[in-house]
Amino acid sequence: MRTTLWGRIAYILGGLVAALALAAAVLVTMNLRGEDPLPDAADTAWRATPDQIERGRYLALAGNCAGCHTVRGGAPYAGGLGITTPFGTVYASNLTPDVQQGIGSWSAAHFWRAMHNGRSKDGRLLYPAFPYPSFTRITRADSDALYAYLRSVPAAAVPNQPHRLRFPYDTQAALAVWRALSFTPTSFVADPAQPAEWNRGAYLVEGLGHCIACHGSRNVLGATEEKRGLSGGLIATENWYAPSLTSKREASVADWEARHVVALLKNGTAPGGSVMGPMADVVYRSTQHLSDADLGAMAVYLQKLPDSTPQADASPPARRDTATMERGARIYDQRCAYCHGDAGQGASGAYPALAGSRAVNMSTPVNLIQVVRHGGFLPSTSGNPRPYGMPPFGHVLDDNDIAAVLTYVRGAWGNNAPAVTTRDTMQR
Repeated sequence: MRTTLWGRIAYILGGLVAALALAAAVLVTMNLRGEDPLPDAADTAWRATPDQIERGRYLALAGNCAGCHTVRGGAPYAGGLGITTPFGTVYASNLTPDVQQGIGSWSAAHFWRAMHNGRSKDGRLLYPAFPYPSFTRITRADSDALYAYLRSVPAAAVPNQPHRLRFPYDTQAALAVWRALSFTPTSFVADPAQPAEWNRGAYLVEGLGHCIACHGSRNVLGATEEKRGLSGGLIATENWYAPSLTSKREASVADWEARHVVALLKNGTAPGGSVMGPMADVVYRSTQHLSDADLGAMAVYLQKLPDSTPQADASPPARRDTATMERGARIYDQRCAYCHGDAGQGASGAYPALAGSRAVNMSTPVNLIQVVRHGGFLPSTSGNPRPYGMPPFGHVLDDNDIAAVLTYVRGAWGNNAPAVTTRDTMQR
């Protein structure tokens, strides 16, 4: 009897061990799919040319690498910036040629492995806060140029800070599961049905530009939902919403003139809108430095994105509390009308119109709340060196005031967006 019982237990345990071994094998296989062989420990034959270094400098701007890998007042590309995620904080690494802390001991093949496969020099899996799910699309030649440029910047012995992630997200096992479900190394493949300019724009937007990192939605595991494309997403830890680039109700530029799309990316402002929040930093650090040819290519690509605009409905004006609207109107008259006009008409070239504004009428009010509370500032660019900005009002308006004035703005002058509640403002 005992022998039979122990035999059954051994059989069950053996089955569990076999199942775990099979699962581990599948997990390893899925994490290795599409990967190149391990690079050599050294790449002594590789030498950078001046043209390659300059090309890498340009590509680093296109990818806004300094935006994450340089802290304010710190050495360029020395890392240390904390990137807050729903799972904890990931710290950007040192990319300078320091041998101990940076990539001074890395070969070009090691760097390509990180960009294309999301693995560090020692084989560790990298966290996708480093957007290798997008960078995997860049060419080996561009990866080598980036490597050449980063090896040319001054070395800085700034220690890499350990990530601060909650268990189990701080384990390589959890990251392996994420990668198995969410990442496969790939390459950019030009669409032969599209012109070269469109393909160049696709390469920049989908690859180095990693636009989907903000303008895409994410699943419960934090992976970008590639099939939904640039359909908009909440940057949860920053409390900003990156609007959909496929919906004409949000930030689609399909019906803009191409030159105005270029102006927005180059100057931060255009007749159809302007950039604030995280996008202002992207324009300041990255897109304003790109060539007109590349900006034009990005414009062509963005204008041809599939349209996801919801069907227009004939819904009646949203119901609004009369007292809230009256309170909001008083606040608007006291705080906003001087710049934005009594009828929300704004002032051309200075203060944006609020009447009919897509930013005002979006279903989510999160960006409006941020702007009213913390101010709205365009980037200073060569084409717009002294931009107008909106001062913060969070020190003079409480949550109820902000909800009231935004409810008024979203329901006045023909606008018909949902009212803003105090609960909305308290969550931001």
